[in-house]
Amino acid sequence: MALSATGGAAAVAEEESGANLGETLKVGSYFALWYLFNIGYNIYNKQALNALAFPWTIATIQMATGIFYFAPLWALGLRKAPKLSMADLKTLLPIAFCHTGVHVGAVIALGAGAVSFAHIVKASEPVVTCAANAALLGEVLPMKVYATLLPIIGGVAIASMKELSFTFLALAAAMLSNVSSSLRGVLSKKTMSGKQIGENLDAQNLYAVLTAMSTILLIPMMLAVEGTAFIPAFKAAVAAGSFTNKSLSTLLALSGATYYLYNEVAFLALGKVNPVTHAVGNTIKRVVIIVASVVAFKTPMSTGSIIGSSIAIFGTLLYSLAMNSVKK
Repeated sequence: MALSATGGAAAVAEEESGANLGETLKVGSYFALWYLFNIGYNIYNKQALNALAFPWTIATIQMATGIFYFAPLWALGLRKAPKLSMADLKTLLPIAFCHTGVHVGAVIALGAGAVSFAHIVKASEPVVTCAANAALLGEVLPMKVYATLLPIIGGVAIASMKELSFTFLALAAAMLSNVSSSLRGVLSKKTMSGKQIGENLDAQNLYAVLTAMSTILLIPMMLAVEGTAFIPAFKAAVAAGSFTNKSLSTLLALSGATYYLYNEVAFLALGKVNPVTHAVGNTIKRVVIIVASVVAFKTPMSTGSIIGSSIAIFGTLLYSLAMNSVKK
């Protein structure tokens, strides 16, 4: 009996060990794909913007590309389609506007300056988030959280002053993306916290619905700002011999596919780990993107810019860890 019990315990331990290994590999693959798609998006997006300086049109194409991913999943029953009333859509509309601002601001910033600089400015999002939470939700955080904002502000300021490819448009657009992202979080918390919205609206379906709504919002904005000038510019780029119709279309499609997929995989990755791992992973991701963009586009960074970006990114890690300790 003793031997039988021992053997049974060993078998259970071995089974649990195998399950833990499988889960670790799954999480690792999610993080690897998250980074890979994110790097791919930043490179494809910058290449598309270098070829065609139409950020509003490219942002719209990228947003619409996601529909070709999730619509078949819903249609084929591979993922439960959300069921939303008109009242639900009205609730989500302000969040969709913010979602639109996050993306179009980032695309404009990535087109107006270096990819590395846009991500350095994007690292200052916690500063905007704290301000938005205080102003709109009356949320006052402990001093240790606010203290972590100092290296972020200082780091971004140093990097901006020393950035070799600095433009005010890139700075303003990246900050628009930051403000929109912070407001999206605040509005989500204010309108959706503890409230049931529709059916089957999990995190992935919520992102899909916001993508569809943002596409609808972006189309008239795109036409108002850039009109249809993208079409003759596309033909001119092909006529110049730098691209074929197929290669340029493929580049635009890849930028849209990787944009949607990195967000989709991010939900899967972050749903499997604790907030500290999430914070560290997000920080490493930003560093990886900056390094990858510098290598891919041979964009020089001054010593001051490297120091400033390092301080700012380290500050975002401290902020995430401090916020996690507060939530506990």
